[in-house]
Amino acid sequence: MARIAPLTPPYEADVEQALRKWMPPGVAREPLALFRLLQRNPELASRMRVLGAGLLAHGELPAQDREIVIARVTARCGCRYEWGVHATVFASAVGLTPEQVEATVSGDSTHPAWSGRHRALITAVDELHDTATVSGDAWAALAEHYPVPHLLEFLVLAGWYRTIAYVANGAGLDEEPWGAPYPAR
Repeated sequence: MARIAPLTPPYEADVEQALRKWMPPGVAREPLALFRLLQRNPELASRMRVLGAGLLAHGELPAQDREIVIARVTARCGCRYEWGVHATVFASAVGLTPEQVEATVSGDSTHPAWSGRHRALITAVDELHDTATVSGDAWAALAEHYPVPHLLEFLVLAGWYRTIAYVANGAGLDEEPWGAPYPAR
């Protein structure tokens, strides 16, 4: 049970409008519990939406790489909520195989599911998670595959989803009922 309950319908008109901004156009599904939780602080939610939407819809990292970073960050944080949402909504859409999605939880950068570029991402995410920095070797491996704008976006993306994991885990957010089940470790 959530420590802070997400808003539930019926919503006031301004809340409904704000929640719809979080969701892609034409989606009939109820706004995500995370969005309904954040809407308990509308000013904070509006500021967060800009960066979150920007990273998902307007980022320069390849979509598959973005989703690997998101899945690995949320897995390392034990954030079943956000991992399940992205595994369900984005993973197959960006070409991740079920083996790769599962490997974001159970594997490391040496897992055979990963290409060299993806190994560099996983290693860098793991180092950021463990030490809040990236070693020279891990950075050099990333820099072989990505230009500077992508490297900066990678750092922000990893930090953003750590923040999301803190919010979801800290508030005790229940997993979406339609979200992918978190693999057993």
